[in-house]
Amino acid sequence: MALFIGTALFLIFSSCLSDEQPRKANKEISVPNGSPWGEWGPIEFCRQGHAKGFRLKVQQWTPESPFRDDTSLNGIRLICTDGSEIQSAVGPYGTWTKAEICPGGRLISYSLRVLGYQNIRDDTAADNIRFSCENGGVLTGYSTDWGTYGPWSQQCTNGAICGMVTRIDRGYEDNTGLNDVIFYCCD
Repeated sequence: MALFIGTALFLIFSSCLSDEQPRKANKEISVPNGSPWGEWGPIEFCRQGHAKGFRLKVQQWTPESPFRDDTSLNGIRLICTDGSEIQSAVGPYGTWTKAEICPGGRLISYSLRVLGYQNIRDDTAADNIRFSCENGGVLTGYSTDWGTYGPWSQQCTNGAICGMVTRIDRGYEDNTGLNDVIFYCCD
């Protein structure tokens, strides 16, 4: 408890001393097919600009381990127009894929690929993501092809995607990794 109070006080004082103003989102975009398991991580924003691309952390399925608890998608990193990368909570499994970048544009909406509840079989929840770019292009992540894509989120009407928060499951018996994500739009 003392550690929590000390950490909270540090965060309060350090935010008061910082001259950086927090980003203000003008819209939150989400999709209805995210899975309900896990805890939401911290909300993260690009320091400046918007998201122009992304990388995924993926645990790929291998035939050598058919009885392993697969998690598939474990994390999403946004690549910001200022060159920085941000991420919210990330699961422990997998490796980061190569970057997918909008050609001459920014990310404005997304669709999540989700494998529904599997009863006694292995659940993986969110398995892939695709983004639409403001120039009309679509970027699809390098991940498994399990599940189906749900509907597209609303588009950022002013500006583009600038922030995110992820829901990660770190279950003991059937870990599903990344379950859901919400993105934020900024002017």
